[in-house]
Amino acid sequence: MDKTLRRPVDAPAPPPAEPAEAGGSIRVEPLTQTIGAEIHGVHLGDAARDDELFAELHGLLLRYKVLFLRDQDITRAEHVAFAERFGPLENHPVVGGDPDHPGLVRIYKDPDSPPEHYENALHTDGTWRDTPAMGAVLRCVETPPVGGDTIWVNMAEAYQRLPEHIKNQINPLRARHSIEATFGAVLPDEERRRLKERFPDAEHPVVRTHPETGEQILFVNAFTTHLVNYHRPENVRFGQDYAPGAGLLLQYLISQAAIPEYQVRWRWRKNSVAIWDNRSTQHYAVQDYRPAVRRMERAGIVGDRPV
Repeated sequence: MDKTLRRPVDAPAPPPAEPAEAGGSIRVEPLTQTIGAEIHGVHLGDAARDDELFAELHGLLLRYKVLFLRDQDITRAEHVAFAERFGPLENHPVVGGDPDHPGLVRIYKDPDSPPEHYENALHTDGTWRDTPAMGAVLRCVETPPVGGDTIWVNMAEAYQRLPEHIKNQINPLRARHSIEATFGAVLPDEERRRLKERFPDAEHPVVRTHPETGEQILFVNAFTTHLVNYHRPENVRFGQDYAPGAGLLLQYLISQAAIPEYQVRWRWRKNSVAIWDNRSTQHYAVQDYRPAVRRMERAGIVGDRPV
């Protein structure tokens, strides 16, 4: 990796560059001061085959955390091939995948689709796994005439701007994350218990370190159920310091993702693509388009164990 992308753990993120050429014909258009850039002059089918082009996009992803591209009329095979440049793809145990392209998940919302509330919550994909996704490549297949935007949040920025006493308190803490309490909650009891047997609650640090940039990241979200090592003498004097004290602290931390200054919002069109670093972001799919149709296809990339 280009060493210029690394920075000390506690250093503030560098300001986004002005729209500029990133190399060759690539043009980079930052969308906010803290997260997101639209990339012009790239076809992801080419990037799936070109080592140098892929390396440029990888570097930009580490810097901006989510990249957006328009007019990507690519095949499903090209979609999968590009995502696999980052690493192996993962399937989802609940959301249906494409039978001909393993790892490509179909997120199709039609007028008769049951109401679900997993996407329209601020979350990091798959933190209920021991190894949450490294990232994802999401392409819009069909979009409603209005609505259906997605929001991404820079959780490294969220950590950096916490008060110092909160940072000191949470740095040693760990938290539990559950698929049973989210996707599993709507299943019949036996199915819910079988899902938990397949995916026992995962435990992760409340503050993780990005394995490539060294950034510290606030790593709690809608899948997080509770803090597991809070009940210690330095935190608890009386019972209420733990209950509800620990829960209130967790909700305060989860709420940081709702701060607009850490966010970017993307308006979809057909063949638009978003590529995001799942290790350092959260996202929220706004469900304000029913009864219109919204169809997306996502390739999720296997990640590492957070530390």
